[in-house]
Amino acid sequence: MAAAPLAWQWVRLDRLDALQWHEVAVLRQAVFIVEQTCPYPDLDALDPPSLHLLGRDAAGTLQAYLRLVPAGLKYATPSLGRILTAPAARGGGSGRALVREGLAGHARHYPGQANTIGAQAHLADFYRSLGFAPASEVYLEDEIPHLDMVWQPAG
Repeated sequence: MAAAPLAWQWVRLDRLDALQWHEVAVLRQAVFIVEQTCPYPDLDALDPPSLHLLGRDAAGTLQAYLRLVPAGLKYATPSLGRILTAPAARGGGSGRALVREGLAGHARHYPGQANTIGAQAHLADFYRSLGFAPASEVYLEDEIPHLDMVWQPAG
């Protein structure tokens, strides 16, 4: 069953109020640290220069999130990262909608440029279906298998 569409908001960190950032931090912590049993720092120096994409349901609850990191800070290209959906939003296409909106925002801010992600290896087929191609061998990041994948704009 398809999930209800989310309302998307692109915003810089300095434009989020404390409660909005707290909501993002709580969701990131719940997914990346607690759910994935990964006791490594999530909030980092890439948050301030990045654009943040928040997806809210009709009730205003944050259900999806990613950040768009500028080129040269993580990879030579811009990079989508910290891509997540809340457990309640999974299975209905919210993750796919999130990445598509992320790529649309990337194309607006970085026209003609590629995008590189550090994908969890078990999600490689999901990212392939969205146009990403493997660009590295599998490696461990925070004890989780990852591989770099690149999306190239059409044309």
